[in-house]
Amino acid sequence: MPRLPIAAVAAAALAGALLAGCAPSRPESGGPAATDATLTIATTTDVVNYNPLIGNSRSDNWITNLMYPHLLSIGADGKKQPQLAQSWGYTDPTTGYYDIRPDMKWSDGKPLTAGDVAYTINAVKRDAPSGTLYGQLTNVASATAVSDTRVEVKLSQPDASVIPEVGFWGNIVPQHVFEPAGSVAKFANDGSGGGWVSAGPYKLTSVQHGQSYTLDRVDNYPLVPGGKPKAAKVVYRVFPDINTEILALKNGDVDVIANTLPPAQVKELQNTSGIKVEEVPGLGYAQMAYNMDRPDLAKKDVRLALAHAVDYEAIRRVVLQGQGVSTGSSQLMPVLSDFYDKSITEYEHNPDLSRQLLTAAGYQADAAGNFPLRFRLIYSLQDPVTAQWATLVKDGAAKAGITIDLQGVERNTYLSMRDKGDYDIYAGNFAIMDDPATNMALAYLPDGSINYGHVDDPQLTGLINKLRVTFDQQQQIPIAREAAKLVRDQVYDNILYTQNLYVAHRADWQGFTVEPSELLSIVNPVSVASATKVG
Repeated sequence: MPRLPIAAVAAAALAGALLAGCAPSRPESGGPAATDATLTIATTTDVVNYNPLIGNSRSDNWITNLMYPHLLSIGADGKKQPQLAQSWGYTDPTTGYYDIRPDMKWSDGKPLTAGDVAYTINAVKRDAPSGTLYGQLTNVASATAVSDTRVEVKLSQPDASVIPEVGFWGNIVPQHVFEPAGSVAKFANDGSGGGWVSAGPYKLTSVQHGQSYTLDRVDNYPLVPGGKPKAAKVVYRVFPDINTEILALKNGDVDVIANTLPPAQVKELQNTSGIKVEEVPGLGYAQMAYNMDRPDLAKKDVRLALAHAVDYEAIRRVVLQGQGVSTGSSQLMPVLSDFYDKSITEYEHNPDLSRQLLTAAGYQADAAGNFPLRFRLIYSLQDPVTAQWATLVKDGAAKAGITIDLQGVERNTYLSMRDKGDYDIYAGNFAIMDDPATNMALAYLPDGSINYGHVDDPQLTGLINKLRVTFDQQQQIPIAREAAKLVRDQVYDNILYTQNLYVAHRADWQGFTVEPSELLSIVNPVSVASATKVG
């Protein structure tokens, strides 16, 4: 499907320019013919929620995304792209809009209209389900379908991030199915009321929990050439671990592995006959946040000493097998091509400099060269990559005379400790950080939900708030870069790398479309609907 990026459009009635999305041309007809083939995809997790508006696991997302469309998607260059919405933007600082395709239908034959979009937004705002979409609606007052193809979104205050982020994160659900069920926060949508209704390329038709999930093709899907998904069925099969998945792929028992490959497995599969490995741009990053509620960590020179003690290149070479990419110690990753700033450079790995900083800050080393600084770093035991680089961080800090105690805990305990601020250093990663204004607000405003360093800097707050009400992207760029440089210079966050990801599929399946992040990769709806078995 031809896709066009967002463009800035001047509006004479407004004080500044507002973002607007360009409409794509219709998919060309023809292309590979639809077949009776079955595309089998491996996963290691079961579905927890069939309701896409509730907090989801990876398998939840992969399967519900095939049934419930998003207004927008994202390209490998980090730019939002049309999906259900053909154009989007703002008519004034507190009024946004989406113009949706007129040719989408639900699998029961009912048209998908702006009414479904407005219902979804208003219901999520009202019922507060635990999914990601609800968190994007803070400044949304209401949504109204002003025609069958146009939705207007009223904001409680100007916020340039709302329209692109709601469009990207939110699945649209059928009003005629969800509204009679009551609260969207409580609706199981488990198919017990007569099956599922889909407007994606596939519809879930059979579930064998712990084993497989079968989806049948929906004939009307105009987002792919020819308007019909190529494979007749998609089956997600559940495996106990990645090694079993890889064996199944080699044996031809599955066609795709949905979850990304461990770094150590990539080269082997690249050299395996009959298998193709696709590179997926990372849309997130690994980080360490220093809890500035701790007196020592409240000092910039201590944080800077810790940052200079990390051997970033060794982490990317040893742990990630060369798959890690430096962001320049900035949250403006290379994939965000318009915002990326090459002048923001990575902290130099220099333990001697760390020692000089600590000495200048008044700390004295003992006879063994160790400073009176000891910090507890938490990480999830279910995150083996972080567990590996945390060890390298500890070793680097020791060379600078700083003691780090590693505390790996079970994931739910880890999340609870994180939420309580029960750590000195928080080690983790974010899968998708797609919008600088939103990401910085969440990570660095005093009330930000992922502000794990407990940052409270009036200058940074001012920049972020300015960024959020600047609608012209060209005007946003210097503000975002200034904010990113301030974060880097003050060591409010230590971003270690963004990871290019790899996924594998059988070579006799072609036509996949890569989108960034593990949640999208080659199992995004357009990609799955375009995949064709050849030979």
